[in-house]
Amino acid sequence: MKIAVVGGGASGIIAAISAARKGADVTILERCDRIGRKILATGNGRCNYTNINASIKNYHGKNIDFIKAAAKKFWVSDTISFFKEIGMLTKVEDNGKAYPYSLQASAVLDVLRFELQNLQINIKTNFEVKTIEKKDSRFLIGSYSCEQEYADKVILSTGGKASPALGSNGSGYEIAKKLGLRITDLFPALVQIKTETNFVKALKGIKIDAKVTAAADNLSETSIGEVLFCDYGLSGPAVFNVSRFCAVNKNVKIKLDLLPEIDYNNLHKILIKRKSKNISLENYFIGMLNKKIGIVLMKYANVLPLTRRSDTLDFDEITRLCIAIKAFTLNVTGTMSWNNAQVTAGGIITDQIDPESFECKKIKGFYITGELLDIDGDCGGFNLQWAWSSGYIAGLHCASENNNA
Repeated sequence: MKIAVVGGGASGIIAAISAARKGADVTILERCDRIGRKILATGNGRCNYTNINASIKNYHGKNIDFIKAAAKKFWVSDTISFFKEIGMLTKVEDNGKAYPYSLQASAVLDVLRFELQNLQINIKTNFEVKTIEKKDSRFLIGSYSCEQEYADKVILSTGGKASPALGSNGSGYEIAKKLGLRITDLFPALVQIKTETNFVKALKGIKIDAKVTAAADNLSETSIGEVLFCDYGLSGPAVFNVSRFCAVNKNVKIKLDLLPEIDYNNLHKILIKRKSKNISLENYFIGMLNKKIGIVLMKYANVLPLTRRSDTLDFDEITRLCIAIKAFTLNVTGTMSWNNAQVTAGGIITDQIDPESFECKKIKGFYITGELLDIDGDCGGFNLQWAWSSGYIAGLHCASENNNA
């Protein structure tokens, strides 16, 4: 049986390996000059390739239950075992993030490439797929350079629209549309958030651990972790995790709790106790917060001038400062572009796909994996886990003649 895997990213590579292990003749068709470019950029070049805490709550989409079947068949422990089998050891760090022991993303790609070679999987690079047609019981795959490939089955694993410089240009959605599949609206996710800049510009480059809440109407989403202030708004893992909410909702406000470990009442007491005739408002927060953040909070709460002695703070001003620390609020003006995004929110509607095999229900022998589907995960290895799970299962079923893998 000849199988064509369209796309040489994480889900495509593991799909090819899974299918070849079942005895299929597999060819990867990759539009770039090499496979796995996005893997190399993951986790700041260290590649947090999965997360030991991964569960359904870490994923988003119109039908999250779609994940359940995959989670039973090939999930985190299976992924770690798979990589151990092909020669890579795992190191687990904060928040359950799993990395190659060498902390090099290249190690992940290298062991995958070695396994592709061991299985004699054919890789055709610079093959940008334009059309996929089913002719009788086979598929005809045409490229923009007029090359053609035939296959008995096809796995579409082209990735989404995020980070086009690394190979994902959204072409898979156009292929799916031509085949009659329905697709949701698409938005950049795990991306920096643009906000009003009156206060954030002065904080550019400062990092802080904070509780981040994005709210619109009666909806909200919260994340805790590192926040990076930028001249255009906010970045950092905690911000990435609410960026999807900011992309799909209107009139969103971001609320930062800059001291999430201290509740409001205790904070109020602490601020009262800190008042001193020897400390000006400019230096009032030193020892609690970055000095620049402290100055911005004074301006945000309209507690001025900065040259005042802090023992002149009255109850109302202390209250305003507490609110500023626990609910530093900014209006969201948008998100950064696809060029900055790590993943695509939205995708091919999953009710068209068999969750047990990832086969398209109305096109037998045609499978879809990874980011193309209307499933996206939080920051921290969850999206790669989805790539491994969907790709492995699709390859396994695709290579099974009776599809009872």
